[in-house]
Amino acid sequence: MKRRSPFRLRVLVADDNPVIGDALRALLENEPDIEVVAVAMNAGEAVALAELLSPEVAVLDVRIPGGGGAWMASEIRRRAPRTRLVAFSAHSDTRSIAQMASVGVTEYLVKGSPNTEIVAAIRRLRPSSANGTE
Repeated sequence: MKRRSPFRLRVLVADDNPVIGDALRALLENEPDIEVVAVAMNAGEAVALAELLSPEVAVLDVRIPGGGGAWMASEIRRRAPRTRLVAFSAHSDTRSIAQMASVGVTEYLVKGSPNTEIVAAIRRLRPSSANGTE
């Protein structure tokens, strides 16, 4: 039986592919210290949910409809400044990586990365103030 951590890292997932969104949710919800608070299907929905829910981490598809990953990331940084950002993309070109880094994304994962890498990247973004209390 998995023990639940007193502090669960709250994560928002944004991906227009429902299969990927569901797979990320299932992967992350299986971790005792991570809770997926919402899955958004477009950039505008992700921004609104980040502003409403203030997750600690948002996992963002780079090429998502409704404004794109860079716009979505910059809007989340503006409206939910404490939310840390992870890009999750099928594209690993230097232009995409640099563009996302320029708008505040601190981790960039390529779709198809091992599950352990995805979970580790999200955990690296745990706020340092997470001291075990909610």
